[in-house]
Amino acid sequence: MRAALNDRLAAAQRDPVLIDAAIAMQRGDLATAERLLKDRLRTDHADIAALRMLGELVARVGRLPDAQDLFARALLIAPGFTAARRNYAAILHRRNLLAEALVELDILLADDPDEPATLTIKAAVLARAGEYPAAIALYERVLARHPDQGRLWMSMGHALKTVGRQDDSVAAYRRALAIEPDLGEAWWSLANLKTVRFGPGDIDVMLAAAARARATADQLHLHYALGKAFEDAADYRRSFEHYSTGARLRRAEMPYDGARTARHLERSKRAMTREALAVRAGQGCPDPAPIFVVGLPRSGSTLVEQILASHSQVEGTMELSDLNMVARKLGAAGGEPDDYLDRLLAADADALFALGQEYLDRTRIQRKTDRPFFIDKMPSNFEHIGLIRLILPNAKIIDTRRHPMANCFAAFKQHFSRGQRFSYSLDDLGAYYLDYVALMDHYDNVVPGAVHRVFYETMVTQAEREIRRLLAFCGLPFEAACLQFHQTVRPVRTASSEQVRQPLHTAAIDQWHHYRPWLASLDCVLKDTVVRYKADRLQSA
Repeated sequence: MRAALNDRLAAAQRDPVLIDAAIAMQRGDLATAERLLKDRLRTDHADIAALRMLGELVARVGRLPDAQDLFARALLIAPGFTAARRNYAAILHRRNLLAEALVELDILLADDPDEPATLTIKAAVLARAGEYPAAIALYERVLARHPDQGRLWMSMGHALKTVGRQDDSVAAYRRALAIEPDLGEAWWSLANLKTVRFGPGDIDVMLAAAARARATADQLHLHYALGKAFEDAADYRRSFEHYSTGARLRRAEMPYDGARTARHLERSKRAMTREALAVRAGQGCPDPAPIFVVGLPRSGSTLVEQILASHSQVEGTMELSDLNMVARKLGAAGGEPDDYLDRLLAADADALFALGQEYLDRTRIQRKTDRPFFIDKMPSNFEHIGLIRLILPNAKIIDTRRHPMANCFAAFKQHFSRGQRFSYSLDDLGAYYLDYVALMDHYDNVVPGAVHRVFYETMVTQAEREIRRLLAFCGLPFEAACLQFHQTVRPVRTASSEQVRQPLHTAAIDQWHHYRPWLASLDCVLKDTVVRYKADRLQSA
């Protein structure tokens, strides 16, 4: 059977149609490649090489469910097709189907225990599942045999950073750069620690690398890193220029439709009325375990997460995509993945219970302790508060707020590894912030008291009072460890990982003022919101 498979794959390497498709993919002509591969599969639906190539193509453009299906079809025909199984595992990882990915990887490793590509994917899956010691051990195992892999050293640095081994992570990033000096993501990873300051020599190397970099990913990462370097040097004009260039490059590869977001949030307000929520009160899964921390990225949500995770009854996890996946699955069942609201309101009590249980089942892989409560810190879950109320009525929801200008600019100068498409344009950020506040206002009106609001500036200046209020909302007794949150040892998987390992400080509150000359358009959009923010914060004090 293996010999027959090898013969088929060897023949595919000489197939003129597949060669033409591969050349088209190489030059970026994905439309031509897709047409060639689909034509081939119409005449031979069992062509496993064409199935794999088409899977790689659609994965490249983000059609992950299609890619998963294509790789699965190839494996159904040829279970021993190792390359397709590795592709399949990688797609399952990207879709956050971690347990399923590990099953496929273990099948591969049973056949070849030392295969470096498989071990590397497994390390990434384990890291995403929160199994950092095991992930780091696998990275070390591969690097012991292949020490010249710059990107692998960078991945190792990411894992070390997350568990708080900052010096080791810096060393890993520097090792990556010694191998690949133009590796933009490694430079940005150093900058993103927020504690590393670049010297003049580093800046010169980055400027030269940015000037010659061909890959967009290297260019944009280098510009973000240079933005941070010049910010630390108090050269705010050059800093803003580099942040803006990085954001422009990122936005070009991740376009954002603000009107679509606004329409969805408006539909949410029309659907999730006081009456719609009241008539379904008490339905859904009654488990009180989840604590949702929502808001905008860079609003102080990681700080709130770290404070709560310092409590003996609360487990910190990460920004979980599971609620959004439940919503998309519900919407897809009705033919509209981005609009699940009608199907949600049509669901009966049993269906709402099942959806809540599905969320809990999906997130179980992230649970590492027997603590009764856990945190889901995905910021965009604010879009799904109605869903949370209906399927998990006893879950707690915390909204983190920060001065609108400070919050939006902090998001603008941050390169996010995934998502947050709205953050790469000041205009998009301003509109998104207004839409977010309007939706939160709606829920404050229709389910008063269901959402607890934390104001970042108040938290860092009146910590004990605010922490006591936060814990009381969650139904938790006060514990002094929450005041010493920076001493809590746990993985932190956001851009604020090193900041929340330090005591509270106010340095970040007015940081955005240095960039005010370039933020006039954002200031104009948010002017009324800023006035209201100050009033709301005073009222909560």
